[in-house]
Amino acid sequence: MSLVKEQQIYEGKAKILYATSDANKLICYFKDDATAFNNQKKGTIVNKGVLNNAMSTKIFQKLAEQGVPTHLVEKISDREVVVKKLEIIPIEVIVRNVVAGSLAKRFGFDEGKALKFPIIELCYKDDNLGDPFINDEHCLVFEFCTEEELRQIKKLAHQVNKFLVGLFDSVDIRLVDFKLEFGRYEGQVVLGDEITPDGCRLWDKKTNEKLDKDRFRRDLGGVEEAYQVVYNKIMGL
Repeated sequence: MSLVKEQQIYEGKAKILYATSDANKLICYFKDDATAFNNQKKGTIVNKGVLNNAMSTKIFQKLAEQGVPTHLVEKISDREVVVKKLEIIPIEVIVRNVVAGSLAKRFGFDEGKALKFPIIELCYKDDNLGDPFINDEHCLVFEFCTEEELRQIKKLAHQVNKFLVGLFDSVDIRLVDFKLEFGRYEGQVVLGDEITPDGCRLWDKKTNEKLDKDRFRRDLGGVEEAYQVVYNKIMGL
């Protein structure tokens, strides 16, 4: 693809976006930076950008094979992918299969109990506000999305979850929970962002050892090693 990288248009906690010579395409660069607790804790996970770029690309390709529309166009380097330029919907979608993290804290439950069925939670994407929880009515009354878009978002979230649970299970990893982001592209709701250990809780199926960014959040050590384990398993599929 003969795209020309142009000016930087956005830098987030884990990625940098660049405009290109195609107004409908962006180049996304994966950084090694790590943050937690709404950017209050900062650090570096060595080689994270390379691993996450490869893992997310492979997972998005597999999701596309399942009929999930995504922003991925193609991987062009160890740290860069070309993506469609989405109009971002300001909703963070959290899919939960197991009690963990903030769900455990809010209800006083121990981590690790499987839920009877997956739960979808919604947050308003705004770091300055701490990404507050919202419900369907907030989405509609504040016009974050339309009723049909919300229906599509939830349908796709369940579809992605069902596929990923099986995918990770096949390599002896338990998909505890994860976050998704969506945007609009040519009138369609499209999956954006990334799917990596940065935004997923992934536990070893036999030992419940954490293989995700919780190792960074909770100062458990072995962060790079955990990402490498997930990388090796996913890239071996």
